[in-house]
Amino acid sequence: MTALLAATLKSQRELAQTAQLYGDHSFLTFVLTDGQENASHRCPAAPDGNPRELVRAVAEMIRTQEDNWTLAVLAPDQMGRREAMQCGFPKDNIAIWDATSTQGLEEAGQVIRQATENFMVGRAQGIRGSRAVFSTEAEAVNKDTIKAAGLTPVDASKYQLVPVTREAAIRDWAVECGHTYRTGGALHQLSKSEKIRARKRIAVLEKKTDRICTGPGVQALLGLPDVEVRVKPDHNDDFTIFAQSTSVNRKLIPNTRLLLML
Repeated sequence: MTALLAATLKSQRELAQTAQLYGDHSFLTFVLTDGQENASHRCPAAPDGNPRELVRAVAEMIRTQEDNWTLAVLAPDQMGRREAMQCGFPKDNIAIWDATSTQGLEEAGQVIRQATENFMVGRAQGIRGSRAVFSTEAEAVNKDTIKAAGLTPVDASKYQLVPVTREAAIRDWAVECGHTYRTGGALHQLSKSEKIRARKRIAVLEKKTDRICTGPGVQALLGLPDVEVRVKPDHNDDFTIFAQSTSVNRKLIPNTRLLLML
């Protein structure tokens, strides 16, 4: 039985009793569930035992929390994700994990660890809370967080950006455009949700300047664990994410760009 909403309410109400008279406090909570809500109406924390009132109570609590409160959830599937959104969880504070295997649990732990480290990077910059714990949008990827993660600009002579005008295999397109293709030296622009293997090179592009930044801290910046994980590119007006490709047949998507490291 999963008393998801009651547990969420109870955790936040009890944390709210923490004294904040001195110091700059922030509260980060991860809700990890392997199923959907089905038992909160039996719990003392439930208002009147009414399921609809429970949803309203959680949504109102999240809506009215101060900016130093961050609440994220890992759900087992898309249905769980929709349910979390209906309960008021910010969409970029919701991730899906594999609840059917030991490896899935280990990966969820890695995601939580990396997201926490990413959150702490933000705290060091004075950010009190986040509504983009599992996101690549502007709140997660910006000049301040890139600097805090220790990413360094790549010399402009060391890379080239190639526009992609039609669907094509990554090696074929590089050669067609007059470039030498080197396995591991090409990074494709993230334009849809996809799995990224551990230790693959990731780069961040500043759109205004076409400047590329990379470094060991880029995984922490994006909240990526040291395992294969699915990454969803979010809208970001200023930055674009590129991921290393080791397959010569990866299909490039039109209206994106290919990053070639020289």
